[in-house]
Amino acid sequence: MDPVGMAVSTPAALGRDTSIMDHLITSSDPTHPANHICSLCRNFYTLGWVTGTGGGVSIRRGPHIFIAPSGVQKELMQPADIFVMEYETLSYLRKPPVLKPSACTPLFLAAFDRGAGCSIHTHSQWAVLVTLLVEQEALRKGIPLADICFEIEKIEQIKGIPKGRGREGMLGYFDRLKIPIIPNTAHEEDLTQSLEDAMERYPDSYAVLVLRHGVYVWGDNVHKAKTQAESLDYIFRLAIEMRGLGLPWVDQDVLK
Repeated sequence: MDPVGMAVSTPAALGRDTSIMDHLITSSDPTHPANHICSLCRNFYTLGWVTGTGGGVSIRRGPHIFIAPSGVQKELMQPADIFVMEYETLSYLRKPPVLKPSACTPLFLAAFDRGAGCSIHTHSQWAVLVTLLVEQEALRKGIPLADICFEIEKIEQIKGIPKGRGREGMLGYFDRLKIPIIPNTAHEEDLTQSLEDAMERYPDSYAVLVLRHGVYVWGDNVHKAKTQAESLDYIFRLAIEMRGLGLPWVDQDVLK
């Protein structure tokens, strides 16, 4: 088993010619997953979402999963650094020498198993701060941390979030956005079961916050996942500012 708990199946072990595997990540098309992951990570670095090699991006295209590596400075990532997995067998078709696959891989796969085409993990400060505020309120009210959720309504940017899997359209101004929060763990891959449980409890959510850690966001394709991640980060930052001004996130909030 490799560091993220996936089977270590190399192209050679599967009888494939390893000399041709680079064709999977070689393209002049900027929207090719290997190129797109690199450009997204550079953009996310400028936003402070993937500092210190944290965070990651994975894209599914056809039978293949393209995954950013672990421990690489995201702003310097190159297509040659990208791992490629065969989705059906969960075996690696391409593994760059020396590098390790992202520890987020099992969590990305959980999103792909639910129809996502792209999954993004960030260490956004606003996402972390929102979880701290929700945690603080839960402790004050005696609410179990296993049941906490970020909720907000009547904010225009909520329109940037889809209504849910299998449902047409986007949330509206008067809809309440709910993002589940799961406890953090010492190792990233150990979050998988909690994330999958949250996905089942909140089937309409396209994101899961991780307490004191960050957020996972996914979408039907790269464009949707990116715009949803941007919309959510805007909402998280706004929520922090609102709480600092004593403004409620939802109508029944009574701040003391």
